[in-house]
Amino acid sequence: MKFSLFSDSESQKVIDLFGSVFSASEGEAEGQVISNFVSNLIATTKPQDLIGCIAEENEIIIGCIFFSRFKVPSGQVAFILSPVAVSTDVQGKGVGQKLIQYGLDHLRSLNVSLIFTYGDPRFYSKTGFENIREDIVKAPCLLSQPIGWLAQSLDGKKIHAMDGPTQCVKALHDPSLW
Repeated sequence: MKFSLFSDSESQKVIDLFGSVFSASEGEAEGQVISNFVSNLIATTKPQDLIGCIAEENEIIIGCIFFSRFKVPSGQVAFILSPVAVSTDVQGKGVGQKLIQYGLDHLRSLNVSLIFTYGDPRFYSKTGFENIREDIVKAPCLLSQPIGWLAQSLDGKKIHAMDGPTQCVKALHDPSLW
């Protein structure tokens, strides 16, 4: 398995992967919502504010994740992980965890301090994410499942309570995604 950073030339393959994965697990309508979101994320986010990572096997993209800039009140350099997709035929084999670890290592090399995500704590805890309460760091949109608001420090420092709003990139600032 090969891990690399996302390139714009891979956009359609990645959009198709997200559509396929989410259609298989959540239904066709959700697959379309997520593929539209990924397309919008790629098209509208400044290159310095978006980092994608892909996993390939036999030159076929089998996984992709995106990190986008996330502004926090403390001013620390932060990103948010969303979305994540692993091809249905290789799910459960650790591809997603390895891909996330590859991305986190890359973010550390860029001196990113904090990383957030919103999802299943059982999955994301395997790569170091922990629940974070909104009285510590507020989510950018109303959370439908607050237990899924997760974070980790990449610089080894404790995450301290921050007073004030956070801001994600435009494509992710869609209440229906939260």
